[in-house]
Amino acid sequence: MTAPNPPRDDAPLDSTASLMAAIGTQLAGRLRLVRPDGRHRPGPPALVAVAHGSRDPRALGTVRALLDRVRELRPALEVHLGHIELNAPLLADTLAALGDREAVLVPLLLSRGYHVKQDIPDLAAASPVRARVAAPLGPHPLLVETLYARLAEAGWPAEPTRAERRASAVVLAAAGSRDPDSAADTRRVAQLLADRLGVPVVPAYASAATPTVRTAIRALTARGRHRIAVASCFTAPGRFATECAEAAPWLAARPLGAHPAMARLVLRRYDQALATPETTAA
Repeated sequence: MTAPNPPRDDAPLDSTASLMAAIGTQLAGRLRLVRPDGRHRPGPPALVAVAHGSRDPRALGTVRALLDRVRELRPALEVHLGHIELNAPLLADTLAALGDREAVLVPLLLSRGYHVKQDIPDLAAASPVRARVAAPLGPHPLLVETLYARLAEAGWPAEPTRAERRASAVVLAAAGSRDPDSAADTRRVAQLLADRLGVPVVPAYASAATPTVRTAIRALTARGRHRIAVASCFTAPGRFATECAEAAPWLAARPLGAHPAMARLVLRRYDQALATPETTAA
């Protein structure tokens, strides 16, 4: 059982009372794992968050901040991180350290694709861990909630006028994949976001799929939409997210990051995997 994480230097503390309440919540969660006779109850399967990895140093910090939020929501749950590539710890090393324990692997990826269908299950099967692989984070209403919040932070009006709606549109920028299921998932997210905003939302991609973000912007401009925002369907900052944001003619939203809804979504996927035995990887 891991020790409670110390408060981060950049974590806002409203008062001494709020700090004590947070510590009390963590201790209560850990005490639930102790029997009246002092012996430890077996805890729930560990949650292993699987990030892609990035050369951008901001990405690792963002993922760690997201997992801190997950731990705050469920203090008794053991949470680990593993990367597919580029960053330590690598997923294979994280799984090796867990031995033959139970774990749920939650991809911090936003659609189905090769990593979700092949890489992560293969690494799980090759390890001694008794693993279940959860669904990717998208599509899901909590993902759309985060996209909307990031657009609002960037300046999207809370109550646009009818004229503003007629002139506005959003490009949903995603990484891209040759897998048709990935494109279907991204289109579904775009439709859910369009329903929320009341304006057209066009999916576009940084690589491996079309249209590109710039092509989507040109097409929307030709349709008379001159207030075009780019919504960043990326978990963390990186080269693709930066390039897509630079193409925005109006607003560019931040990546999803450690938004509270994303932490709830990670736990939702964890719980769903536990309730679905056929997701067993081994």
